[in-house]
Amino acid sequence: MVSTFYPPYHFGGDATYLARLVEALARRGHEVDVIHDRDAYHLSHPGEPAEPPRRVPGVTVHPLRSTAGRLAPFVSHQTGSPWLKPAIKALVERGGYDVIHFHNASLVGPGAFRYGRAVKLYTTHEHWLICPLSLLWKYDRELCDRRECVRCSIQARRPPQWWRYTGMLERTLPHIDRFISPSRFTRDKHREWGLDLNFDILPYFVPDPPTSEAPPPAVWPRPYFLFVGRLVRIKGLQTILPLFAGASGPDLVVAGEGPDGHTLRDLARDLPRVHFLGSQTYDRLRALYRHARAVIMPSICYEVMGIVLLEAFVESTPVIARDLGGMAEVVADSGGGLTFRDDQELIAAMARFEHDDAREQFGRAGHEAFRRLWSEGPHLDRYFEIVEQARLTRRAAP
Repeated sequence: MVSTFYPPYHFGGDATYLARLVEALARRGHEVDVIHDRDAYHLSHPGEPAEPPRRVPGVTVHPLRSTAGRLAPFVSHQTGSPWLKPAIKALVERGGYDVIHFHNASLVGPGAFRYGRAVKLYTTHEHWLICPLSLLWKYDRELCDRRECVRCSIQARRPPQWWRYTGMLERTLPHIDRFISPSRFTRDKHREWGLDLNFDILPYFVPDPPTSEAPPPAVWPRPYFLFVGRLVRIKGLQTILPLFAGASGPDLVVAGEGPDGHTLRDLARDLPRVHFLGSQTYDRLRALYRHARAVIMPSICYEVMGIVLLEAFVESTPVIARDLGGMAEVVADSGGGLTFRDDQELIAAMARFEHDDAREQFGRAGHEAFRRLWSEGPHLDRYFEIVEQARLTRRAAP
């Protein structure tokens, strides 16, 4: 597994998914190496993460650091190749791997796609192949509808990636045997923007909870809706805070932290029903999911899928998601929630889930969809099918 980020040196759901995949493979007896770039993490976070690295039998993690420090990911960002991280090529090419799987390669670069001779996969956790900022979020204010990448990058205080104009992607993408998209929406977005690749759909998954485990106890004294995610503008929390004005009604509990945390707390200063809990362990999150009236996912960008929605379904809790991107796809495929396009639709959805019968009905449908579509067993079965298809295609090729 080759990725820019890996827990605990990470910021988002792509690395969370990767860790779950790695550990699931290890539980089935596979040997897995993970190569990731610690210097990239320290670009935005100078200190060490609060949690220690996990040690899992069968998993070897290579957290690469360069004597060049932050210059190393910058060089990868600008040239498209990890020139100051030669260990990536050395590890990949001497490892004797059956599969080389690239994940978030934003600060590794497509030049690494040439490394190694094994079956190669690439998962589009974001839209990085078609967007230098990965999110198709333009000028930090709107969804992107046409390319203005140089101006957009400069406004975001990122140097333009000139390698994108050299044909480098066209030369390196053929080294990947199969591309994996967590949603039909993201596959279609890549095709819309000119990359019609060998895509397989493989949604995210959440590990199965222990069957003998008692339900998590309640951790909040009042009825509440739940937001889980990084505190950044594109997650849309600021758009729903005004709906929790006044003293009566259910609370909004916010689990997560991020660079816009102070701004969001300031916006909620006079909202007594809004409560910020900061970052939470997954065990505590499970309790929060379990007893929420519903989980609200108001992202204003194109989410690839939304692991938060699946984690809610594990606990038989319904979801309310903005009708946008991969989030709407999860709701439609599960029947486990409602979507909204404006404040009035969100208010109506929340009112519906204040009733126990509707909450139970949608929560049960979400949980059944989780067992059928997004649990570990079906995910790995499909993963191995993709690997086998890639292997057979490669063997049949000239």
